[in-house]
Amino acid sequence: MPEPTTSTLLAVFEDVDPAANAVEKLHELGLTDDRINVISGIPIQGRVLGRPGALTNVPRIGFLGAALGMALGIFLAYGTPYLYPLPVGGQPIFPVPMGWIVTFEMTMLGLMGFSFLGLFVDSGFPAYTPMQYVPEISDGRIAILFSYPTEDQQKFIDAMKNAGAESVAPAEARHL
Repeated sequence: MPEPTTSTLLAVFEDVDPAANAVEKLHELGLTDDRINVISGIPIQGRVLGRPGALTNVPRIGFLGAALGMALGIFLAYGTPYLYPLPVGGQPIFPVPMGWIVTFEMTMLGLMGFSFLGLFVDSGFPAYTPMQYVPEISDGRIAILFSYPTEDQQKFIDAMKNAGAESVAPAEARHL
């Protein structure tokens, strides 16, 4: 069976509550989250709009960086004196308290560095594909961009209007 043709609508809302109601209404009409895109000028958590939370790999990437940093710190603190022993009168070859400091600092440096890089990797920065932008969101509006079966257009337009949309129009490319 061939897949039905789809079109894309853009609904603009003035506040979060009507936008949340609209997302709920789209779910009731059978749209899945992968067909709905919420565009906002302010960060809004997904659960406020009834959407799943964003999955992120930043904690795992940060943990990897911490482990690598700890390994480097242990090598610097204890591997270097092992490779190049330098006996100094009355001082231990392997300085434990200073080793803890070096290991801790390298662990934190690895954690912060990898978390910073992981943030870019996880967010898809830089993006080389065209992104949706709606100028109204700069004025504090919230836009919902969704694709729907073309034959049900009026049903979706009515649902968005009833949910409190300021405007509902077919999405089209615009010059900035």
